[in-house]
Amino acid sequence: MDREEELAYLKKQDSWEVLVIGGGATGLALALDSASRGYKTLLLEAYDFTKGTSSRSTKLLHGGVGYLEQGNFSLVYEALHERNYLFLNAPWLCKKQGFIISTPGYFQNWYYYLGLKFYDLLAGKLNIGKSKKLSKNEIQTKLKGLKTQKIQNGICYYDGSFDDARMGISLAKTAHFYKACLLNYMEVQDFLRDEKNQIAGVKAYDKINHQAFKIKAKCVINATGVFSDSITQMDGMHASITPSQGVHLVVDKRFFPNEEALLVPKTSDGRVLFIIPWYEKVLLGTTDTLIKEVSYEPKALKEEIDFILQTANKYLEKELSKEDILSVFVGLRPLISKQNQNTKELSRSHKIELSPNKLLSINGGKWTTCRIMAEETLNFAIKNKLLEPKICQSKHLKHYGYDENIDSSQRLKIYGLDSLELRKLEKTELGKRIHPNYPFTYAQVFWALKYEMAQNIEDVLARRIRLLFIDAKACEECADEVSEFIAQYFNHDKKRSEKEKQEFIQLTKQYQIKD
Repeated sequence: MDREEELAYLKKQDSWEVLVIGGGATGLALALDSASRGYKTLLLEAYDFTKGTSSRSTKLLHGGVGYLEQGNFSLVYEALHERNYLFLNAPWLCKKQGFIISTPGYFQNWYYYLGLKFYDLLAGKLNIGKSKKLSKNEIQTKLKGLKTQKIQNGICYYDGSFDDARMGISLAKTAHFYKACLLNYMEVQDFLRDEKNQIAGVKAYDKINHQAFKIKAKCVINATGVFSDSITQMDGMHASITPSQGVHLVVDKRFFPNEEALLVPKTSDGRVLFIIPWYEKVLLGTTDTLIKEVSYEPKALKEEIDFILQTANKYLEKELSKEDILSVFVGLRPLISKQNQNTKELSRSHKIELSPNKLLSINGGKWTTCRIMAEETLNFAIKNKLLEPKICQSKHLKHYGYDENIDSSQRLKIYGLDSLELRKLEKTELGKRIHPNYPFTYAQVFWALKYEMAQNIEDVLARRIRLLFIDAKACEECADEVSEFIAQYFNHDKKRSEKEKQEFIQLTKQYQIKD
């Protein structure tokens, strides 16, 4: 994908059949579904792909074990089957992840075991692993670094983990393969209207080239997640999203040197706590805090960080302190508003709505279910005569770069078949590491700029390469050299390059803990 080529494609078209607003998980899944059905498809994202919630998840492809207790079996069934399709369609981006729940007593052990066997049953014949009971000795063998008094009987079950931002790029490149046009840094500022005042397209602004566009479209879909209300308000509609935020901490693997993850099923805030291996680090999360205002860079509250540390330290042998946190990032959940319910009681189900002026909106959901959300949204558009009928192709559609035989231990496996070209680049001067403590190379920076539409240092180091989310201080340390490389690639002047670098360095400090 090349942004200038996408922009040229946009300028050649008089109108589009499907125009998607939002380049997160749902929007990208919609672009792929729409383009693969054969609709002329355009996606516009105000910032970078997955800049918001979709790069800040807990990195899980899962059914949601917590929803079993709520009795929301249909949501769990749907999510588990969608998890299985992602494993089939993009296996190099998905990892089978074992989770261990340590239970305090005999009855609790049987309670969780039976629940998780039902979880397996709901997953169907494509289930990625069977749940099993573990003795105290078996748990101690599988999980190192835990306080022995906290380890009793337990259950091991299986879900998936993944890199959310890389999955987003995979969806984008696959949609592009099917001739969708995708543009980041293209902000929708208003709607175009026909003589009946119904929505007939959008007014958009290219924030890179500083150019305004009027774009006609037959079907306009609002897929902006937690920012959905800002789009629906342009159409005169009321808010429908209750946002909550979840904080995640990243620490060194020496605190939890395991391949299996730990799930703490009952915490003081009513959510589960995950301790998950991720990129040779450990991810701890998450909280659930109601917020009033949404932001692309939400900030963790002191009490949220303290809660995760205190809860984790009840189980970890080596005590964690704030000084041990390598990165802290915050994701926002686009929960569907319901009266008299707190955020923990709101599910991750989704809702599709059509306004009187023909704005189609899809809200709620989560990464695991983005494909079915897209399918149902387009089927809804067909049912309401916004589009001509075309059959969904996405359930068994292999992502761009599909390779079922790729070595799962290979460092560049997240690029699929493109990893072959990247390995060639790494044999040149581009094989130099961007930071001595991490394996990321300038070949990956180059690839992000040339083929993945990264436009600045944040796009590269936060989402194409996940260094900001892995080690914010290391990200700050390599910002000078990476910024200079990007400036040379785009031929940016020194003033622009310095401005972008300083803004990024300031951002890295937000991901670091400073007392």
